[in-house]
Amino acid sequence: MERSMSGGNHSQAAEEKAASRGQSEVNRRLKYISLAVLVVQNASLILSIRYVRTLPGDRFFTTSAVVMAELLKVLTCLLIILLQKRFSVKETALFLVDAIVFQYKDTLKLAVPSLIYTLQNNLQYVAISNLPAATFQVTYQLKILTTALFSVMMLRKSLSKVQWVSLLLLFAGVAIVQVQQEGKKEAAVSDSAGQNYTVGLVAVVISCLSSGFAGVYFEKILKGSSASVWVRNVQLGIFGTVLGMLGLWWNDGAAIAERGFLFGYTDMVWCVIFNQAFGGLLVAVVVKYADNILKGFATSFSIIVSTVMSIYLFGFHVDLLFTAGAGLVIGAVYMYSLPKAAGSSSPSSSSSSSASSPSPRTDEGAEMEAFLPKAQGGVASPPPAVHITD
Repeated sequence: MERSMSGGNHSQAAEEKAASRGQSEVNRRLKYISLAVLVVQNASLILSIRYVRTLPGDRFFTTSAVVMAELLKVLTCLLIILLQKRFSVKETALFLVDAIVFQYKDTLKLAVPSLIYTLQNNLQYVAISNLPAATFQVTYQLKILTTALFSVMMLRKSLSKVQWVSLLLLFAGVAIVQVQQEGKKEAAVSDSAGQNYTVGLVAVVISCLSSGFAGVYFEKILKGSSASVWVRNVQLGIFGTVLGMLGLWWNDGAAIAERGFLFGYTDMVWCVIFNQAFGGLLVAVVVKYADNILKGFATSFSIIVSTVMSIYLFGFHVDLLFTAGAGLVIGAVYMYSLPKAAGSSSPSSSSSSSASSPSPRTDEGAEMEAFLPKAQGGVASPPPAVHITD
């Protein structure tokens, strides 16, 4: 009898070990898939925007592209909510009215971050239209610095010594790249009609400042909120669409009235818009499988991918100074994402997570589990949503 029980226990232990090993293998594969998605989304969006903005011929209105991306994002989130409600239109409508209209105070809180995101999306088009893709990718990592500083000032979070060192290295790396680009600015402007390096640099710096502030503000006002990431994106998208339309009317109203909302749209432009609209939501789904180290590695690798592709697509020239600056930035991003040493305070850890995430519009992994199939590790019960980085 005892031998039989012992044999059963050994058999059960072996099965549990095999199951654990299988689950570990699945998680490892999901991490690699997450890494690939993060790298492709980060690099492809910047490269594709740069490509469509430097093509000869009629150029599309960037303000209309921002509005279109917001509309697609809202429609996608509404469809996902409808799916979660088992395609019950009545239940979905009642749920949205309660979450958006009856809880109007929570909805109004998102007006400020939505305004900043809309400004940021427009500024990114301006920056990428005037800066080489690789230079933009390196310089845009300043958003890690701004997010960290706003976290310290507004949320009273603390950073480890390694993180402070990494922020200094990040700033130094970006400065070196700007010095290298300054020497080529006159030649670049003469070769590229309609491009202004100074305008692009100012746009990317303001974009980084707005990104840092919006992320921390978003975290502060919504701390403890129970709203799902999809509802938050609908709320943000409603404000973003309205504000985007106001910006469109102010900046390009007369031209769009004459030429049309979709003027200059090509297949490649649609690819950019779909990438901007769905890329962040896709990252929101996979980011729950990626820890901070993996996200930092993905950001670093996307800089390398953008630089290599820029050489082939745009004839970008990489010299020793750019390599040194980009290397410092890559190393700083990776250092910042490293886990804290034992004994570090939890606020520091939270700060690291907040500052290293691409955007406040997509890093709530727990919310995704309600939407993902159980076979993928989701749970039956239902992050800031992704800045699908934006």
